[in-house]
Amino acid sequence: MSLRKPLNRRVFLQSLASTSFLLPGMLHEMMAETIKPASNPTLANPLAPHAPMFPAKAKRVIFLYMSGGVSHVDTFDPKPLLTRDTGKLHNGDFLHASPWAFKRYAKCDTEVSELFPHVGAMMDDICVIRSMKNDIPNHSQAVLQIHGGSTVEPRPSIGSWASYALGTENQELPSYMVLAPEIPYGGAQCWDSGFLPACHQGIRVVPGQEAIPNISRANRLDIQEMDLGLINFFNQRNLAEHDGDKTLASRIKTFETAAGMQQEAPDAFDITKESDATLKMYGITRDTKKGFGWQCLVARRLAERGVRFVELIDTGSDKYNNWDSHLDIKMHATQARKVDKAIAGMLQDLKSRGMLDDTLVVWTTEFGRKPGDASPDEQGRTHWSKSYSSWVAGGGFKGGMTYGTTDDYGYEVVDKPVDIHDFHATLLNQMGLDHKKLTFRHAGRDYRLTDVSGNVVHDIIT
Repeated sequence: MSLRKPLNRRVFLQSLASTSFLLPGMLHEMMAETIKPASNPTLANPLAPHAPMFPAKAKRVIFLYMSGGVSHVDTFDPKPLLTRDTGKLHNGDFLHASPWAFKRYAKCDTEVSELFPHVGAMMDDICVIRSMKNDIPNHSQAVLQIHGGSTVEPRPSIGSWASYALGTENQELPSYMVLAPEIPYGGAQCWDSGFLPACHQGIRVVPGQEAIPNISRANRLDIQEMDLGLINFFNQRNLAEHDGDKTLASRIKTFETAAGMQQEAPDAFDITKESDATLKMYGITRDTKKGFGWQCLVARRLAERGVRFVELIDTGSDKYNNWDSHLDIKMHATQARKVDKAIAGMLQDLKSRGMLDDTLVVWTTEFGRKPGDASPDEQGRTHWSKSYSSWVAGGGFKGGMTYGTTDDYGYEVVDKPVDIHDFHATLLNQMGLDHKKLTFRHAGRDYRLTDVSGNVVHDIIT
């Protein structure tokens, strides 16, 4: 049995020459490797790391999206009068008290529902925004708005905007990665790049036994190396001849990133090297392959490897396995148990590694849930867009504080409202980006994440 001699690029090209497969002039060019590079380095590599517009507090983002609509009055916005007046009529609704008590946590004494004891313990590092609001209380529109800023049409996700503006520090991994066991409301539009170049689209990874196949360089077939080399040669020559073709540059980078993931991703997703103490912090074991604890730990591993934006989507296989608690609000207890310890563990882990200062952690949902209902016997809560809660930690946000106020029952924002455009403007600001100047020319106009509005909420940032 003879061993096949490993191929390399030059040997492969010489073998092609011997069969007159390629023109002599083309072979000479390929072997000499004298392709003229694109005149614009950023165009040649659209994911190259870019400097922010001004000094940034956050180098990377971990975006925790709770799919389905989390009830604010049962989690982060305590309403003692709602408890006192449960069963009474208010503007045509029968008020419904929360089944859970609120407690004061950490040194800051922030009140949090007993649904989130572990996150509650981290309140000194968290800023809770209790005055969020959006435009439409329907999942499809609200999900598009929290991700892309528009309820009218799908727009590029905030993760895609971050990738477009800042690139990524690790060229072997995508700049924007999404860990999602199931497709959420809104589908893949949640992480779509829209009219931005395709290389800025979020890459979804489904947690499971082998999230990314382990194809190391030692195991990769030589023919694959050759294929990629040839494809890259022709792509780069075409790009040089059509300098300014952003679509082609994006396509080339997508191929390169896909190949790079075969090398880098298996290690990033391998949690077996983590210490017992770290695994315990996330509430998982060494053989865990899925679940929100696994998602949170992998998010930290991706963040420390230079991925710019990591989104974690908490959703189950159907509408009864997420936060959309129409039938019974007590379904929130199951959801909270799945994420509470994992989120707190990730915050502790980031902090212990010195990463929380320049990592922005965002916890949000698409809307809240109504404090009352037309029926006195209703056990669930319907959608509510006029007020809800989100929170942020790290990345230059002030910890140990709450911002904004809703009325006594949690129906309306009465002080310091924060709409989606304000929220996005503030997140971009912490990444060193002016939301009014971060634009992309499309269909004859300059688009931005915040459309034509939005104000940075300076009271909650340092």
